[in-house]
Amino acid sequence: MEFILLLVGIVILIAALSYFAFSRRSKVAKKSEAQNQKPALVNCPMCGSGLQKGQNIYSKVFRPMNVPDQRCVISGCPHCYPVCEIGVKRLCPVCGKSVGPDGHLVARLFNKAQGKKHVMIVGCSSCLKNERT
Repeated sequence: MEFILLLVGIVILIAALSYFAFSRRSKVAKKSEAQNQKPALVNCPMCGSGLQKGQNIYSKVFRPMNVPDQRCVISGCPHCYPVCEIGVKRLCPVCGKSVGPDGHLVARLFNKAQGKKHVMIVGCSSCLKNERT
């Protein structure tokens, strides 16, 4: 008799644990769907894809850091760098030409008061190279 009660208790415990695990998974799925439906915070300057919270643009900022104007190189976003997703085109916003997988955008980063930043794109690696010659 004690064995049967113990077995029934174990079955009830397993059922309760599986119910809570399933309800938690459905909450996580609903939360991720809600994040996908939110509008993009920022668009990639190279491909125009919308970036969600947690996605960043790959860039390099050159020193010195304490000046109001710095040179910056933008490689792209997770949608177009290092590998372009299907249907995504990397275009230069200045010359309008296609930017290759090894190309980048050149920009100026302005450090404003109160920690705000502003980026002005000067061109891509190929149109700036053509301008110099």
